Amino acid sequence: MSTPHTPPGGADEGFLSHLIELRTRLVRALMAFGVALLCLLPFANRLYTLLALPMLHALPQGAHMIATEVTTPFFVPMKVAMMAAFTLALPFMLYQAWAFVAPALYSHEKRLILPLVVSSTVLFYCGMGFAYFAVFPVVFGFINGAAPEGVAVMTDIDKYLGFVLTMFVAFGVTFEVPVAVVVLVRMGVVSVDTLRDIRRYVIVGAFVVGAIFTPPDIVSQSMLAVPLCLLYEVGILAASRWKPAAVRTDEAVPVRRPGGG
Repeated sequence: MSTPHTPPGGADEGFLSHLIELRTRLVRALMAFGVALLCLLPFANRLYTLLALPMLHALPQGAHMIATEVTTPFFVPMKVAMMAAFTLALPFMLYQAWAFVAPALYSHEKRLILPLVVSSTVLFYCGMGFAYFAVFPVVFGFINGAAPEGVAVMTDIDKYLGFVLTMFVAFGVTFEVPVAVVVLVRMGVVSVDTLRDIRRYVIVGAFVVGAIFTPPDIVSQSMLAVPLCLLYEVGILAASRWKPAAVRTDEAVPVRRPGGG
């Protein structure tokens, strides 16, 4: 039933327009991923070699990596190309998500979400870069150096890719800690004073997380736990400077216009 303020079928038409715009945004995001993948597929083998450099440099002279499955030499470089394509297209994909929800947000929410999207993306990239350039050389050097005498270290390329992806996700999420802290404080879920009070529990939890997601050695655990603790402090500092803003009750939610930019 329609009301004096809602034309007949207005709600259904509005819902349909949202679905159409959502489809458009998803198609654009998938197209960005597809274009990136098509551009990177010819370089799939080179991308895997680049990804494997930390392990290759840590292997003893004359040692090499192996493929234990028939199709592994084909599919593993393709998986690397897909991962690289997703990483490359991620900013545009996040922009599409932002553009879809932005018209329905208050102005103060827009001022909060856009910087968080940008900063979380940059921090995730930083986490992956830290894992690749700082953690992998140390971890692989330590593991290969600890191999018993007479044991030839020849890592399977598929197992190596799985390990690398796990580490990328672990360090990428770890570097999101400042964003998570700021969001929790801005939403009023927790106060800065409470975050300071539970600092010692966070330190213990950081080393537990390091023990779960890294190889069983103190070096790897510390290289995840220490940045997590430092980033937690950065988040507290940022949250203390970026106090929750009072919501204006007179702010109107803008009306979504389907097919917008």
